[in-house]
Amino acid sequence: MNAREEILGRIRTAVADGAAPPPAARDYRTAETPRDLDADELLELLVDRLVDYRALVRRGTTAMVAASVLAALTERGARRVAVPDGILPAGLDRLELDIELVGDDPPLTAAQLDGLDGVLTGCAVAIAETGTIVLDGGPGQGRRILSLVPDYHLVVVTAAQVVAGTTSYSSIFLPWNSR
Repeated sequence: MNAREEILGRIRTAVADGAAPPPAARDYRTAETPRDLDADELLELLVDRLVDYRALVRRGTTAMVAASVLAALTERGARRVAVPDGILPAGLDRLELDIELVGDDPPLTAAQLDGLDGVLTGCAVAIAETGTIVLDGGPGQGRRILSLVPDYHLVVVTAAQVVAGTTSYSSIFLPWNSR
């Protein structure tokens, strides 16, 4: 018998008549049980996560969206910004703009997008738990390249689009729309 076999034999003898240890306490929250938060708490959690990722977050009412978008673009120094169909916030077209909103029809090339100062899109959903903004190519989001090429991406998120965690929205994913 070598040393290994001797040690393992002693361990087997020592635990042979012992009771099984009690199961470990699992009183923590798991991915299957997301936080139970009300709408305001969800928004606060999302803002906290986004700020943690060094995103600049502006909060306001629906009536303030156009002015907030204009302020964000102006502060960024954006002069030419890509906008997919369906994103223009109500009232943005009535504001005095020194910013050219460049449509994606016909589709802009990667070189054209690279020459822009940014892109303005909406989103499909925002996950508060992780601070994830989900784009699925739907209305107001445009083609995937719109959010990948420009250096600046301004996203408009409504309170209705904010969910707690990944299990809250798994049924709304749609096939990618490559338009």
